[in-house]
Amino acid sequence: MATPQFILDLREKIGHAPLWLMGITAVVRDEQGRYLLGRRADTGEWAFTYGIIEPAEEPAITAIREVKEETGLDVEVTALVAVTSSSRMLTYANGDKAQYMDHMFEARLAPGSSHLASTPDGENLNSGWFAQESFPDNLAASTKERLALYKRWLAQGEDLSHRPALFRS
Repeated sequence: MATPQFILDLREKIGHAPLWLMGITAVVRDEQGRYLLGRRADTGEWAFTYGIIEPAEEPAITAIREVKEETGLDVEVTALVAVTSSSRMLTYANGDKAQYMDHMFEARLAPGSSHLASTPDGENLNSGWFAQESFPDNLAASTKERLALYKRWLAQGEDLSHRPALFRS
């Protein structure tokens, strides 16, 4: 993922010291129940849409923005699935350290939106819709973990088909 400017500004002051960051995961499904996945340019793995919340940005709006930036699709958030924090500190190749609190949202295509996913910001090599039984073999471990959490949430028995959007852009 491209590093937001506010993090670059912080890194100038604190170097590689650990940062506590807020992020989002967008689990986007279409009317056939397929999942939107992007093949990450940085790892080559397929993943849900992830992103970092900008200062003063609502987390659900971040999810909408990140899906648009990474796949070109317009979505609406339908539910907050979970808020989780990582117990592990990540160390990136450049030495930067970060730990994340993730806001996982369920989303669907906005009414009248195209199904044709693209890769407008270059963070993904390609994007597409996948039934769970045909997920690519190189699914990111973080997406596997989040998919399990999403499925547990779904198992609570909520009817998701008629719920209005939580937030609109």
